Amino acid sequence: MSSNHVQPISKVSIVVSHGSLEGVYPGLIMANGARMEGIEASLFFTFFGLYAIMDRTMDSLRVATVGNPAMRVPDAKGVPMPTILGALPGMSAFATVMMKKEMEKLDIPPVREFLQMIKDAGGELYACKATVDMFHLERKDFFGGLDDVISVGQFYEKAAGGQIIFT
Repeated sequence: MSSNHVQPISKVSIVVSHGSLEGVYPGLIMANGARMEGIEASLFFTFFGLYAIMDRTMDSLRVATVGNPAMRVPDAKGVPMPTILGALPGMSAFATVMMKKEMEKLDIPPVREFLQMIKDAGGELYACKATVDMFHLERKDFFGGLDDVISVGQFYEKAAGGQIIFT
């Protein structure tokens, strides 16, 4: 009889590539959960995920309602929202307010506060150099807790020996 000893996860590197509220929070929640379990955690923000760590955008992320067939209205007990409604003016703002209200009920902090919690718990935050260059950004454009702007190769070096999670 063989022994199937499973090694516990000791390190995760989470890639955040979406800039919507529902695109950013899974990575934040996973990184925070990892740190609470004693697991090393780093977040690598690329493409529109950079909006989560940019000072001028991180406090105003919104729910993406256009082209989101999984969209449900929380108070409507999971009733699907027809995708055409996502294009109506104000729908993204409405969905964002609803989502934030539900998150507050669960004590899920705003993005800036959540990032600081992750930093304070020993998590690391990185921006993708190629995307930073492509978007013509500079280090001063980012949240003060950003550890560094790194290349994909540097990200892989830092992720070595751990699990890479793409949210």
